[in-house]
Amino acid sequence: MARAPLLQLSQISLTFGGNPLFDGLDMNIQPGDRVALVGRNGSGKSTLMKVMAGLSEADKGTRVVSPGVTVGYMEQDPDLTGFATLGDYAASRLPEDETYRVMMAAEGLRFNPDTPVSTASGGERRRAALAKLMAEAPELMLLDEPTNHLDIQAILWLEAELLSTRAAFVMISHDRAFLRSLSRATLWIDRAQVRRRESGFDGFEDWRDTIWAEEDDARHKLDRKIKAESKWAVEGISARRKRNQGRVRALNVLRDERSSQIRRQGTAALELESSNTSGKRVIEARGVFKSFGDKSIVKNFDLRVLRGDRVAFVGPNGAGKTTLLKMLLGEVAPDAGTIILGTNLEIATFDQTRAQLDGEASLWDNLTGDPTMAVSGNSDQVMVRGVPKHVVAYLKDFLFDERQARAPVKSLSGGEKARLLLAKLMAKPSNLLILDEPTNDLDVETLDLLQDIVGDFDGTVLLVSHDRDFIDRVATSTIALEGNGTASVYPGGWSDYIRQRPEVGVETADRAPGKSADTRTAKPKVVALSFTERKRLNELPGTIDRLESEINKLAEYLETPELFTRDPAKFRKASEGMADRQAQLTAAEEEWMALAARDDA
Repeated sequence: MARAPLLQLSQISLTFGGNPLFDGLDMNIQPGDRVALVGRNGSGKSTLMKVMAGLSEADKGTRVVSPGVTVGYMEQDPDLTGFATLGDYAASRLPEDETYRVMMAAEGLRFNPDTPVSTASGGERRRAALAKLMAEAPELMLLDEPTNHLDIQAILWLEAELLSTRAAFVMISHDRAFLRSLSRATLWIDRAQVRRRESGFDGFEDWRDTIWAEEDDARHKLDRKIKAESKWAVEGISARRKRNQGRVRALNVLRDERSSQIRRQGTAALELESSNTSGKRVIEARGVFKSFGDKSIVKNFDLRVLRGDRVAFVGPNGAGKTTLLKMLLGEVAPDAGTIILGTNLEIATFDQTRAQLDGEASLWDNLTGDPTMAVSGNSDQVMVRGVPKHVVAYLKDFLFDERQARAPVKSLSGGEKARLLLAKLMAKPSNLLILDEPTNDLDVETLDLLQDIVGDFDGTVLLVSHDRDFIDRVATSTIALEGNGTASVYPGGWSDYIRQRPEVGVETADRAPGKSADTRTAKPKVVALSFTERKRLNELPGTIDRLESEINKLAEYLETPELFTRDPAKFRKASEGMADRQAQLTAAEEEWMALAARDDA
């Protein structure tokens, strides 16, 4: 017997800014669905998800949730007003005896629930919103860019949780590896249409390209037919006093059909141009140490970056990736050691905080007001790789329309802000490109193009990212910050690093001598206690006391005079019980010592 859908949207229509986002949309989410929601930036993915969550109302149509079904939505900008800590917010809808779920989610997502709301960063707030959703465990979860601000370890934890859940979920994400791992169906928003494919994201791009090729073929045939009919209409005038009005009307219908077709949005005109060639040696670090208080970032770190290298930095949030990057660029001084920068370096930086953008100023002013892009005496042009270009024309290269040019940057979506920052970055020739979390909020097509552009760039690239697929496609080597000052260099991208990295407590084999970054031996990696392990650590002292008490009582009983001769069965049973408890005591003491040692570390 077919099960009722968890959520049903019927004939949904919604217009935004005069343009239809959806028209007559029908969609069901079934029990157990694992759906990737994909589409270009601005196509309406987040809006559709808010309609699904009941947070946005459509102009027309109905939304029906099956009786008893709970729908949870991960808020992008959660309202934490009235809550003292992130944990208070995340546990606000849970019964008292289930608040431990928040602790488990917080551990996996790597944030502290005791962090005051007043001091929490935007990333911490988003992780608290995600922890709230995971702890509440609704029957349908709606996840809008859940991997933003998560490090790779937290992403892997989230993947494992979603793979094991029995709940249905719909997710928007730029992280290809995340979508490939989890999705079993794909919803594609394209020019106000929503298509569903009963297969995961892995085959999405081939499916999309096939549909687009079919559209192009149909459009080409329609254009040829219109051309032929138009020729008949013109040439037939001199041959007939009265034209075939039915055929003329049919031609007008064809023209109307052609004009009503919505053109696909093009791809952003991303292009990097190298400036003067840098020296062969771009960066060299020798014996570098850096720490903040008791926290060590790197110890005795050596690295040589040569022209053309593409180096990725990976590690948990807070491990010091950005600090290490700034040290290598000379922006932060090491505590010890030397860092030598090569010659003729021209650096362009993509900053994850988007600090180079003025949110209150317009897109126009953000470009023309940049001294490195301004054209002297002309406020409507910008210098693009040495050539003046009208600011609106340049913005159109990055898929902005003329109306947006005078809008404030703060009105843009996350993906649009990323595109604007790329526009600023790519206007300037450079030979050393710094990409600090460049993939956040970019749609799949723009991300594809960025990967190709970076791959073809003949300068040097330093990349900080949590996007495993992007690292695999771009990086020639990976620096892993593994904790306690250990920073190891591995050839290749993320997948290569995973194949090579040492297991916990096992030293790596010596790498090839003579290479400054490859001669170190990785130190044993300490893994923090999980929620279950910490609970066990707290329980073990009581267990040890109980076992010691039982052993003492059994020892006293076995010392009873003539017990062996009077009742050998009881003697044997007491002896076996004592041996069993002694074995349990030894195991408990060893377990406590191991957990306590890791906790101290």
